[in-house]
Amino acid sequence: MRAASSWSSHTVQITASFADLDEARHWAARFVAWYNHEHLHSGLRFVPPAERHARRDASLLSARVNVYEAARQRHPRRWSRATRNWTPIGAVMLNPERDCLAAMQPNSRRHCNKRLAA
Repeated sequence: MRAASSWSSHTVQITASFADLDEARHWAARFVAWYNHEHLHSGLRFVPPAERHARRDASLLSARVNVYEAARQRHPRRWSRATRNWTPIGAVMLNPERDCLAAMQPNSRRHCNKRLAA
């Protein structure tokens, strides 16, 4: 069994074949564990999804502010601009346009797009 899968912006290429369904499931379980607990997600300000889900992202991001500011004070010539924005993000939705459209009347797409842009 060969597989190539995509999740969001991630494309996973599997170069080896799986011997059976159990082996494929084992690989998928390891991938999901890595993605949720180790992967630094750019859409979450480089916080693993599990940390965001557990509401530990604010403390992680606050610690990063301190690290970046200390580095900037130690080596000001290395910094030509402000440090990265480490403020916690608001609500996160997997498919915001689809979810918005599903909740609205069929002829209100323009309103949904305005709402998403805000």
